[in-house]
Amino acid sequence: MTPSQETSAAPRSKTIPRAEEEPLSSRQAGPLPQITLVLGGARSGKSRFAERLVEAAAAAGTYCATAQAGDAEMAERIAAHRARRGSFWRTIEVPLELAEKIAGAADPARPVVIDCLTLWLSNLLLAERPVECEADRLCDALRRAVGPVVLVANEVGLGIVPETPLGRRFRDAAGRLNQDIAALADRVVFVAAGLPLVLKEWPDPHPPIADTTDPSARGAAGEGARPDRPGSH
Repeated sequence: MTPSQETSAAPRSKTIPRAEEEPLSSRQAGPLPQITLVLGGARSGKSRFAERLVEAAAAAGTYCATAQAGDAEMAERIAAHRARRGSFWRTIEVPLELAEKIAGAADPARPVVIDCLTLWLSNLLLAERPVECEADRLCDALRRAVGPVVLVANEVGLGIVPETPLGRRFRDAAGRLNQDIAALADRVVFVAAGLPLVLKEWPDPHPPIADTTDPSARGAAGEGARPDRPGSH
């Protein structure tokens, strides 16, 4: 018997997965943090995971959909997603004006899911809107939101370098946007093959190591770098 056969023939140990490795089907009950970012690739299960976070924590939710039905196939996809979500969700289509919708839709009793940031960014680029300015407005709206917000975004930096200048600009802008939202978020989860992995939980038990030779860095390490939100003092 070869080593590989011996390994496959050996009984598998029954281990209990850590909380951050629980399958997508497990419902994570409990209150939602103010801002949650769910990252993942295409068909990773990130949208369904974000939905289940809200469904486990509230009696109703608001779904801010950023996709636009540019053709028949996309229209079918949007219709299928809406039908799958059911009556729990109130759907708002938000291709561009995301900051304003967050300000109006945020509610402690009705958490908001934004799906997804990457399509919203694509819409901004095609509309020739100032991406950095819109990203700043989005971050400001998230800081001021009065209810929980769960944002879904694609992780686009794991593939090949795009061939076109627009493609490279989109990839770079998506990476910067994800970093900005992740820095602001209380919780960041990466979903791959339907499995969630928690990347950040506030308060972070493993904060970034600051340069203690710099007095300003020591102050930042002691005070924490998290942006203040209204009512946090």
